[in-house]
Amino acid sequence: MNTKFVLCLFNSIGMSEIIIIALIVLLFFGGKKIPELMRGLGKGVRSFKEGVKDMESEVRKNIEDDEKAIRE
Repeated sequence: MNTKFVLCLFNSIGMSEIIIIALIVLLFFGGKKIPELMRGLGKGVRSFKEGVKDMESEVRKNIEDDEKAIRE
């Protein structure tokens, strides 16, 4: 998705629309399921961040190894 489109979409959503969306989600999932869904979402975000950190450290290590090989 285009980033500008997403930002424009969020700028056009007001508080009343957010409340309506929250009520619809509450009706679909019920009050007991929402904390479970949020917990799962939090675990997914945490896992994604850990993966990004691992990838960054691997890339940095490869760059350092390449720099050492060039110096030698």
